[in-house]
Amino acid sequence: MTIFKAVILGILQGLAEFLPISSSGHLVLFQKILGIEEPGMTFDILLHIGTLIPVFIVFWKDIWSIIKNPFQKMTLFIIIGTIPTVIVALLFNDLIESLFDGSNALYLALAFFFTGIVLLYANQTESGKKDEKTMNIADSLVVGCMQAIAILPGVSRSGSTISGALFRCVNRETAAKYAFLLSIPAILGAAVLKLKDFFTGGGEVITSQTAISYTAGFIASAIFGYIAIRFMLKIISECKLKYFSYYVFVLGALILLDKYVFNLFF
Repeated sequence: MTIFKAVILGILQGLAEFLPISSSGHLVLFQKILGIEEPGMTFDILLHIGTLIPVFIVFWKDIWSIIKNPFQKMTLFIIIGTIPTVIVALLFNDLIESLFDGSNALYLALAFFFTGIVLLYANQTESGKKDEKTMNIADSLVVGCMQAIAILPGVSRSGSTISGALFRCVNRETAAKYAFLLSIPAILGAAVLKLKDFFTGGGEVITSQTAISYTAGFIASAIFGYIAIRFMLKIISECKLKYFSYYVFVLGALILLDKYVFNLFF
């Protein structure tokens, strides 16, 4: 993989992981458009780790609070919210992996449409009164189920989890914070699964050129992940998620147009 392609994928991963447009869907789409083969396991793992760094930077106070006092409500909410994702990942891993090959344009378009609908709902939902202290287990379970759905490529994790929290009348600030904290075990879990595949697949040969490309992609994912988180926090407070919904609607329509009319990529 060239440095240019690695950086492009790193930027996509960093931005789309936290902006409500689906990082997995964009990676599948751009690999198809740019003719990039599925990246190696090492690169995939590095991109996931890269996107974790900005979460720790932005929310270090909350994370440090959990480390100092693990027996608190937020810890429980993160654990409960993660359980549905773990169950879906373990039970349907092969089916989910099959959707990442980019061959099913109809599915990818419908997934983007679903994300658009979720974002429109989130944009129109007023900020609730629940905060971290008044949230309950049912709230975290609903958000966790939304995150489990977002395992599918094309479905936004951040958009789905924030929408689930707003549905449960959680205020926007708390919804955003919880969604990003919930991303930590989700991203770590994805990296661990990739790591397992890496070792069971016999490893990967890394050349000096590959190492440079992978490092560039890793740095790009971290930098643009930070930018995306900061931007997303502002967007949520200003109720401007609808603009992202327009984007994914157009993207889904273009995929269908190419599939059934132009046949350039699908």
